Amino acid sequence: MLKAIMNTRQKDILYTLITEPRPHFVVRDIALKLNCSEKTIRSDFEEIDRYLNESSHARLIRKPGLGVTLEIEESEKAKILDELYWSADRREQDNDDHRIALIAYQLLMSTKPLTIQELAAKYYVNKAVIKKELDTLRQWLEKRGLDIVFRQKVGITIAGRERDRRAALSKLSQLTGHSGTHFIKEQFASHEVEIVTRELRQLEKDAQLIFTDEAFDNLLVHTLLMVRRTKLKQLISFSDQEKTFIRERSEFTWTSAFVRKLEPLFSVRFSEDEVSYLTAHILGGKIRSQSKSETNGEVDHPARNKEQIHNLVESLVKKMSALTWVEFAEDATLMEGLHIHLYSTINRLSYGLAVYNPMLQDIKKMYPYMFDMVIYAIKEISSDYPFTIPEEEAAYLTLHFQAAIERLNKQAERVKHVITVCHMGVGMSQILRSKLERKFQGLHVADSVRKVDLAGYLNRHPVDFIVSTIPLENIAVPYILVSPLLETSEVKKLNDFIERLDDDAHHPEAVESTLHMYARPSLVFPKLEISHRFELIELLANELYEQGFALQDYAHQALLRERISSTAIGGGIAIPHGEPKLIKQSQIAIATLKEPLDWEQEKVSVVFMLALQATEQENMKKLFQRLSLLSEQPSTIERLIRADRPEQLLDIL
Repeated sequence: MLKAIMNTRQKDILYTLITEPRPHFVVRDIALKLNCSEKTIRSDFEEIDRYLNESSHARLIRKPGLGVTLEIEESEKAKILDELYWSADRREQDNDDHRIALIAYQLLMSTKPLTIQELAAKYYVNKAVIKKELDTLRQWLEKRGLDIVFRQKVGITIAGRERDRRAALSKLSQLTGHSGTHFIKEQFASHEVEIVTRELRQLEKDAQLIFTDEAFDNLLVHTLLMVRRTKLKQLISFSDQEKTFIRERSEFTWTSAFVRKLEPLFSVRFSEDEVSYLTAHILGGKIRSQSKSETNGEVDHPARNKEQIHNLVESLVKKMSALTWVEFAEDATLMEGLHIHLYSTINRLSYGLAVYNPMLQDIKKMYPYMFDMVIYAIKEISSDYPFTIPEEEAAYLTLHFQAAIERLNKQAERVKHVITVCHMGVGMSQILRSKLERKFQGLHVADSVRKVDLAGYLNRHPVDFIVSTIPLENIAVPYILVSPLLETSEVKKLNDFIERLDDDAHHPEAVESTLHMYARPSLVFPKLEISHRFELIELLANELYEQGFALQDYAHQALLRERISSTAIGGGIAIPHGEPKLIKQSQIAIATLKEPLDWEQEKVSVVFMLALQATEQENMKKLFQRLSLLSEQPSTIERLIRADRPEQLLDIL
């Protein structure tokens, strides 16, 4: 069990150190998060050290100028997290987040109004605390199509559809700061969980399919909720059209048999609407394998779904290829994976079922460029479909496209696309081209370009570097100067140049110059005092417009983009941006904040307003990469926050 010397705050610090993927934590950030002094946090570290010395091999490592980090084996993480969560101390304290989740459960399950006085008495807090927590809960519920209704002398109820209510119930763990379904399963007796688990395993066996762990867990929770809500006479309703379509599916037969087995075990009778609702969840569940489809490698879709899935995949791949200049359609593995993945997605979205992605924040941080391209792509194609693809689903799609990029890069490994700039005519440029391709097998010379045409060519075609016989100015692409005859000494020089490019591509400083290329003091705003992220986005976008770098509508489009999905990427950084077609000249506006801003689920202190034209894809990728790396450097972020002048801030970058 957890040692008595660990208080609630110390447990929270240790939980943060284990669960948040950061190389170092700045004491100031932890103090701000927990609303206490830095001195208190340092004292807490001493107590955490004592606990770790007694119970594990993990160690707190303090690095001057960087912060603190936790050295811990993966095998020990689960053990300590389990102790943190299940300790008697934590259960008795009913911390704020846990209490909010319990209040939400009570309100969502209740069939009659509850009063603030009843809730305050149950959780041993005053009414002001309950009112504040209901305000927090209201924001969470509004995102799920539900609302808290206060009626004087009557009480509090939740307004909204039954299917939205159940979707919210299934995700209550989010309110406790944990992913998964642990919280909601705790609200049911262990024998109820065991019965449904056993019958679901039998369903897998009878239908010859295997759900992913996540899909199985979600089906378990929705079945438990179906049982309890039916007993409370709070029933799901499906339209006749939906029921007719679902009845035609083989999954409906399996689900019906499953549900009929549950009825005598729980002494309840389920309606056809409930069977249809559970069938929709099974249709939307991710299947690891299915015997009847493994023989031919295809998913067994009905004709109506097959056409819709095919059209969605084609549209998505075409739009992503246009945005990134990558021919995704050439990757057969990607195409097959998208068809299989979007089968369950379309079913979930068509029936209004919730999509939850526990990796959302990690994916946004790890692959910010690809995630953003997916967000733009689904926004462009959304008008053609009767459903909206949420950011949780966009994150899953990001993984598919990122994997395709890595496969394509592996296939093209060592091959670099270059152009030559030769001032001595076509004949000499052809000689230079032949020598390059003969001496460097990993090079493909795509073209020979005149110096005067170079800028226009680079706007239309991505190249790795340029081999030039004359000096070049004001270009973002790396280049090397050689003689037209490519003498022997220059072959080694070119080989060293290529090796440096390969090394730099994996080095954080490789793209720092990209930040300098688009940043200027007039667009840097240190230590701003602003109360809301939308206000800040509007301010920075309007500055870009006022200084002639963007069109007037850029601010509006940037706000629309932010509403689709938060642009916070972790580490206290956000990267808002609008439509590239509204950019007149690529530029970045930068702001730091006196006090961190709430940016959905994160606190943000440094904001980079990106305004890059669509023709600058390579530099955009580098920027996203650099900013993602910066989010893992708390000491640098701390220095940026402390900078008083624009020039000082740019020097730090």
